[in-house]
Amino acid sequence: MEMIVCNPQEGVYAATPDYVHAMEVRQPERLLFVSGTMGLDEAGIAGTDLDMQLKLIWSNLKRILAEAHMGTDNIVRLTSYLRDAAYVEANQNARLAALGNRRIPTTAIVVETLSDDWLVEIEIIAAA
Repeated sequence: MEMIVCNPQEGVYAATPDYVHAMEVRQPERLLFVSGTMGLDEAGIAGTDLDMQLKLIWSNLKRILAEAHMGTDNIVRLTSYLRDAAYVEANQNARLAALGNRRIPTTAIVVETLSDDWLVEIEIIAAA
């Protein structure tokens, strides 16, 4: 499998250091579509604050990926749903920490429909 970042140099706004416009995935054998994942522990209880929920989300995503014999290097698309726009920076920092230097197409959406104790939900697509 080959992953190619697609960032046109002309005719569209520039991508930022942690963002790409598109990712071409050539010859994947498998695709994994992960439902929105919340910052809940094994008992289904939400983390007490934003940082704890982000830690739980990434722990949960890593466990789900491992079940499919994948890791964070296999993530090719990510969408974050945030209860509040003030969560953008913390969410970005958690994503950067989880992905290291890898840049992938991402979208963050502010929503008001999450349950009261859910602050962030993240869904991913992975390829192997």
